Amino acid sequence: MEKCVKISGVNIHYTVHGSGHPVILMHGWGCNLTTLASIEKIVAESHTVYNIDFPGFGLSQEPPTVWGIEEYTRIIESLVASERIENPILLGHSFGGRVGILFASRNQVKKLILVDAAGIKPRRSLKYYFKVYSYKMGKRLMPLIYGKNAQKRIDQIREKRGSSDYNNASEMMRRTLSKIVNEDLKSVMPSIKAPTLLIWGENDTATPLRDAKIMERLIPDAGLVSFSGCGHYSFLDNPYQFAAVLRSFLND
Repeated sequence: MEKCVKISGVNIHYTVHGSGHPVILMHGWGCNLTTLASIEKIVAESHTVYNIDFPGFGLSQEPPTVWGIEEYTRIIESLVASERIENPILLGHSFGGRVGILFASRNQVKKLILVDAAGIKPRRSLKYYFKVYSYKMGKRLMPLIYGKNAQKRIDQIREKRGSSDYNNASEMMRRTLSKIVNEDLKSVMPSIKAPTLLIWGENDTATPLRDAKIMERLIPDAGLVSFSGCGHYSFLDNPYQFAAVLRSFLND
C-alpha cells in the first residue's frame, strides 16, 4: 500500500506491507525506498513494514530549508505518531542509520538494526580540507575572474572534486548533505537501550568497519556481524547470509 502524509509542510511518501510488529526501514543518502526492496520482502514475512522515502528522495518533497539529522528524525517521530506505531523496530542503512541512532536514543524502540550505518564523523586528511577550502575560495573568486561564465567553471570544478552524492544533488540537498556529514552521534549512542544489531561489509569504504566497532563499544546492548568481501551495500553483496542474520534477530 502506498501512502503520503504531510509533515512540517513536506509531503512524505512511504509504503506499508505485511502484518505483525511494526518495522520502519530507512534508506541511505542518494537512494529511495526501492533500494531496500529486498530487505522489505524479508521483513514482511513476519512483520508490518513501513518503507520511507526521506524528504528530498524518491517521491517525497525536498526540505524547505537546510536540514540536519534532528529535522529528519523529527519527521520519523511525527510519522510514528500519525500511524500510531508503538515500540517499533528500526532498520537504517547508511544515512538512515543516523536517523535510527538519534531516534532510538530518545524514544522507545523494540530493536535497532544498523546496516553499514553512518553516524561517526569521518576522519579527514589535510588533503581533504585543502580541497574543500580551496573550492570555497574559488567560488568567491570565480565571478571576478570569469564574469558571467563563472557558474559554468564552478560546476566543472565541483564535478571533479565532489562526491557523486554531492554532485547529483540539488543546491538545497548539497547544503543539507554538507551539514549532515559533519554531525557526530557518538554522544547519544550510550542512551540507546534497545538490543542493537550491526551488520557490516568488511570492505566498506563509505562507513568503514572501524565505525561499526566504535558503535558496538558505545551502544550498551550491541552486537556486530561483518561479511568479508562485502562493501557499503552488504545486504546486496551477500543477500543469503544477510537474510539469515536478519530473520534470526527479528524473530529472536
